[in-house]
Amino acid sequence: MKRRFKLNIHKKLASRQAGKPASLVNVIVAIALLVFSGCAGMAPKYTRPEAPVPSEWPGGAAYKASAAKPDDKAVSEIKWQEFFVNEQLQKLIELALNNNRDLRIAALDIERSQALYRIQRADLFPTVIAAGSGIEQRVPAGVSGAGQSATVHQYSVDLGFSAYELDLFGRVRSLKDRALEQFLATEEARRSIQISLVAEVASDYLTLAADQEHLKIARDTFESQRSSYNLIKRRFEAGASSELDLRQAQTSVDSARVDIAFFTSRVAQDQNALAFVIGAPAPEDLLPSGFSAITELKDLSAGLPSEVLQRRPDIVEAEHLLKAANADIGAARAAFFPRIALTASVGLSSDQLTGLFKGGTGAWSFAPQITLPIFDAGRNRANLKVTEVDREIFLAQYEKAIQGAFREVADALAQRSTLGDQMEAQQSLTDATAVSYRLSEARYRSGIASYLNVLDSQRSLYSAQQGLVAVRLSRLVNLVTLYKVLGGGGV
Repeated sequence: MKRRFKLNIHKKLASRQAGKPASLVNVIVAIALLVFSGCAGMAPKYTRPEAPVPSEWPGGAAYKASAAKPDDKAVSEIKWQEFFVNEQLQKLIELALNNNRDLRIAALDIERSQALYRIQRADLFPTVIAAGSGIEQRVPAGVSGAGQSATVHQYSVDLGFSAYELDLFGRVRSLKDRALEQFLATEEARRSIQISLVAEVASDYLTLAADQEHLKIARDTFESQRSSYNLIKRRFEAGASSELDLRQAQTSVDSARVDIAFFTSRVAQDQNALAFVIGAPAPEDLLPSGFSAITELKDLSAGLPSEVLQRRPDIVEAEHLLKAANADIGAARAAFFPRIALTASVGLSSDQLTGLFKGGTGAWSFAPQITLPIFDAGRNRANLKVTEVDREIFLAQYEKAIQGAFREVADALAQRSTLGDQMEAQQSLTDATAVSYRLSEARYRSGIASYLNVLDSQRSLYSAQQGLVAVRLSRLVNLVTLYKVLGGGGV
């Protein structure tokens, strides 16, 4: 079919040279058929590389999570509003999605890539332009053929296109495909940033709530120990307690004061971190009041590695960039073959402006140009080598992204499976130390035991309470991390 189209064009050109002018319309139609019959491209056929990770998540003592149920939704299908049900947190996430500068930059990158794709795609079509010109020229008698000076007038109106490349070997199509894949990659990059942003807001919010709980425990402990210190001080002044008991009670009070100052600073830093990630100061009514008000997050099913890794936007982004590099090879290969550019126009020409639109003023031109690389000192071959190496680089980055994602999910699953046991053990420890503290304090007030026993019990209880908050925070942040590394959800 291609040979027949080429033969038709050759016949039309030959007829014009023989004094039989061909119709410009027929020539343009033949060119269009030739263009649409051009080859699809010289890029290598793309096949998705095999994932360099196991087909199952790791197993063992650290992975005791229940298997996925048939009706479990994929994490990528769970919207963040369904996962983060706390109203304050939802409003903070909405503020971040509207104000965060990283997300704004990602959205602008998408617009830019889309515009670049449109620019590249436009090269597939001729750029049709209309032009009008007028020439007034005086020719001296010395150079005039008639031996007399003359004034030349010439006016023209033309419609046509210039230097339009026939994409016979798919060079322009390959460049268009590369621009398209880069545009799609920026969209996946924005999704990845959005998921990370949602998870970061949730983590900062939970950390703030945990530090507020730490601060509350430190203040409660301080008030309790200050009351004990005042009681022991009165007993010491009455001679009923030793100075050792007094100083031991004072160390407990001072330790609580140190922790109050420390967690007060931590709470302020957490608020600053939250304000930074949402892009504006967090309203007071949206800040957490403590850990007790935090609603439990939804448990998640990990699913199969093949499904998770295909949905994660960072991996999809890496694959789009790999496809773009693959298309680049097609453009580099096409550079070894001839390039045909066409310039054509049709219009009116006259030596009188008033006669420009009268009969017999029609004019047209058709100027094909072919360029064949003969000697370029190895430039095209080196350029092809660069594109081939680039593809190998993007392939390695794609495989690295899969391996990194697999590890992130595996680590989060291992932590989730053990945090339940930690939570149960820490709660039991806190309950036991609370009973021990009450008993030791009662024994001291009865004069049966020394204040050292009370102090040890109090320190154990304080440590257990703080540890319980830390384990609960780890459990909630682990669920947020799972939501992120499993692909998150849309808006």
